[in-house]
Amino acid sequence: MDFRIDPELCVACLACVRVCPSDAVAVEDERVWIVDEACTRVGLCLPACPHEAIIAVGDATRALEFTLSHKAVLILAVESAAWFYPATPEQVVNACYAAGFGVVHRGVLGDELVAKQYLDLWAEEEWGSGGTVIRSTCPVIVETIKNQYPELIPYLAPVATPIEAEARYLKALYGEDTPIVYTGVCLTEGGADVDAAITLAELEGIFKKRGVRVEDQPLFFSRIPEERRRYWSTAGGLPLELLKEERQSSRRFRKVRGLGALEGIARAVGVDRIDLGFVDILPCEGCLDHPLLGPKEELFRRRAIVGATEPPRAPAPVLADGVEIEVGAAFAIEAGAKQPAQELVDEIIDLIGLAPNGRTWDSGACGYATCQEFAVAAAQGRTTLKSCPRYLERQAALAQQQAAVDALTGLASFRVLRDRLANEVARCHRSGDHFAVLFLDLDNFKQVNDRFGHEAGNVVLRETARRCTAHIRSTDLAGRYGGDEFVVVLVGTGEEGASGVAEKVRAAVEEVGVGLGYPNGFVTASIGVAEYRPEHKEEDVLVAADRALYRAKAAGRNRVRVATGTESEEPST
Repeated sequence: MDFRIDPELCVACLACVRVCPSDAVAVEDERVWIVDEACTRVGLCLPACPHEAIIAVGDATRALEFTLSHKAVLILAVESAAWFYPATPEQVVNACYAAGFGVVHRGVLGDELVAKQYLDLWAEEEWGSGGTVIRSTCPVIVETIKNQYPELIPYLAPVATPIEAEARYLKALYGEDTPIVYTGVCLTEGGADVDAAITLAELEGIFKKRGVRVEDQPLFFSRIPEERRRYWSTAGGLPLELLKEERQSSRRFRKVRGLGALEGIARAVGVDRIDLGFVDILPCEGCLDHPLLGPKEELFRRRAIVGATEPPRAPAPVLADGVEIEVGAAFAIEAGAKQPAQELVDEIIDLIGLAPNGRTWDSGACGYATCQEFAVAAAQGRTTLKSCPRYLERQAALAQQQAAVDALTGLASFRVLRDRLANEVARCHRSGDHFAVLFLDLDNFKQVNDRFGHEAGNVVLRETARRCTAHIRSTDLAGRYGGDEFVVVLVGTGEEGASGVAEKVRAAVEEVGVGLGYPNGFVTASIGVAEYRPEHKEEDVLVAADRALYRAKAAGRNRVRVATGTESEEPST
């Protein structure tokens, strides 16, 4: 069985990411998908999705092909009684025969085989008196241990799953070439011994394709049913004798539910060296609690239905004499997923950035509980930084910062300069204050580029910017207007003070040329000065400073000129 996400219904709300215990959900922009290699098929994502975008997919096509031969053996899970209710179990079994299945077994023989194997192992001294053994009849538990807690693999009970054991038993009973089809809720149980595994919904689909209506079937068995009474087992293959012998508080037997308990078990066994005895652990309250069967609030209803259809216990073993199979299992000690290099994880966390308290954000907005978990997933390719709101906010702030700063000189960009001038004009109208503007242009800059190269010109521009910044206050603003032109906004400064600053800047630029080894008078600057007053609100102070600049150039360059009262009426040259 595989889980799939319908892209038409998915809105990337990340609800599936938050509940997935194996981090098998990958996210990139608005695209969400499930990584089959990492998925343990626990099914928690199915009820968590509010948009019903996740579906479970089995081998329905192959199972349908098997019905055409009328030779396939169907293992029908006992949970089918709750799925097809109000149809009776007799009607469901009759419908399976009518659809083309040759033999129908109802999922008890596997429980009997596993329960017998557990009783044999329980009788061994090390199981009954000490040590730790983890029940392994649930493939979800086994896969989770392989992927996340490999240190627990040696403690897994060497017993196959009930469906796997029943499939081996049926092949020994009917022939090795007999196709085995399993229908239920945990479709990873059968392994290689099951030829096709389908959900109960897919079985219902096969009925429709074969023209079979369950409600139209007889209320009695149309064929003599296969034995489904229990002798040793309870649901899931746990021995009844073990439940009777050991109480819930027993140190030899512990009943645990939920994948979250594995972390505590791993610590108890691997770190604290505690013997836990026989640990019966399942990801949920059994198959009737599986997400594929419906919401949790209907669990007791489903239990009542299945319990009402459970026949009395058999007085003797129901397994056929002379049929011998291997019910054992082996688990290789290996981590299911390679962990990414810590350097790569740290690099991703650096890109996300830290919160003001110096720690990772851990906001959960990306679908992961912590930034560390998100960074591991991103390093493994299961998500991207585009799914992290904090990273996107940081990138937007960085882009805004970059747009506000000239990359070459480090001064304010033209956009920031324009906004600052507008703000200063508005402030002066409110307060009656004034400010001044310096418009600076480098003399002979084209000759610097032509004779010494553009990199030399860039050095001149950077040094000019540095000298402009050195002679202004923190409340003032220096910006690059464009090319070799610079503008300085002097807050609360009049014409006389601005002229003094302009002379200092002009002299500093001339020193730059000499310091860089250029001939005297080769690298210089012409500067125009203009003062803005609220009473002159019709006057464009930047235009006035620009015209004063051209007057400085016309007067021989390397000098400062102040805009006159009629500057705005003079044509620029």
